[in-house]
Amino acid sequence: MPVNLVAPDPASLHPVQGVRLGIASAGIKKPGRRDLTLIELAPGSRVAGVFTQNRFCAAPVTICRQHLKGGDIRALVINTGNANAGTGEAGLANARRTCEAVADLFGVKAEAILPFSTGVILEPLPVDKILPALPAAQADLAANHWSEAAHAIMTTDIVAKGASRQIRLGGKAVTVTGIAKGSGMIHPNMATMLGFVATDADVAPGLMQQLVKDLADVSFNCVTVDGDTSTNDSFVLIATGCAGNAAIDDAGSADYAALKAALEAVAIELAQAMARDGEGATKFMTIEVAGGRDRAECKQIAYAIARSPLVKTAFFASDPNLGRILAAIGYAGIDDLDVNRLRVWLGDVLVAENGGRAASYTETQGAAVMKETEIVVRVALGRGTANATVWTCDFSYDYVKINAEYRT
Repeated sequence: MPVNLVAPDPASLHPVQGVRLGIASAGIKKPGRRDLTLIELAPGSRVAGVFTQNRFCAAPVTICRQHLKGGDIRALVINTGNANAGTGEAGLANARRTCEAVADLFGVKAEAILPFSTGVILEPLPVDKILPALPAAQADLAANHWSEAAHAIMTTDIVAKGASRQIRLGGKAVTVTGIAKGSGMIHPNMATMLGFVATDADVAPGLMQQLVKDLADVSFNCVTVDGDTSTNDSFVLIATGCAGNAAIDDAGSADYAALKAALEAVAIELAQAMARDGEGATKFMTIEVAGGRDRAECKQIAYAIARSPLVKTAFFASDPNLGRILAAIGYAGIDDLDVNRLRVWLGDVLVAENGGRAASYTETQGAAVMKETEIVVRVALGRGTANATVWTCDFSYDYVKINAEYRT
């Protein structure tokens, strides 16, 4: 079951001026399932995105990258149940057909549509099911359908993922709301599976791409479930400009800092929700690495711990077999790492120092921490001032079962 995670109250997901969402059932994988989502954007909205680095990227990822170059995005179309990945030229053609059909509904060019897919890889996209369902999704468009959309984009997720914040900029109320899906095949770079965050703030076009990258780097690129980077990972940031605030065109301004903080809070909440809802998860772990020469080496060590099957299964069993953490640090690839300067904590318990087991450590202390459902592992490298944090979950019996039966 998800670790201390419940679906957000629909009333807590505040509408974003200039955004409407509609959901319909296309029956892509299961009859009657609401698996198709349209997101309509007000004219003049600014959109930026970051996508999977998997070389076998899905057809919709390729199309999104192309269409974002045009800069005038008016709608997003999202389907679950089929990834449209590993589908070659036919997959690209099907993604374009979907964009064209949505564009006809809204009276815009096909290049103004961004397509997204998630689900089974290596299967043709069933456009014969998707296209007839699009008018129903359009008819369902409403500003308060964020919760419905969060449910519609789920695959193996148990809990829908959404978050929202409201702030004031220059006397104007500004909203940030986002949804995401993902609980397996999650590892940077990217690691969102699918994530959509919108604000009605007015943000200059020149700031959008760096902003979405910065947000991903502190949120979705800090989470791993199983070490597998998906073919479809996409994180999109939308700024409709409908709040009426003075346009933010300076990354050094107070308004930019305030908006970025609200966006980060939403993105981090969504990213952590993925680890909490990791396939078969029973524990949520935070891996903090400090004292590195740069953030990159801190993340490298944090990920070595977080993606280790031996570490993750030990946490599932509540077994303080903590030598597995030391082994992961040792093979992380930091060739000049002085292990004698390392210190490792499990929760508040000092486990290792001076190259070995801490003199004060007892197995009883470790066992007590391991029984908790939320656990922090802290590593001090003693070689600099940089730090990084990664979120992950354990590996349970259910992880194998879920993925063994994924297509059934």
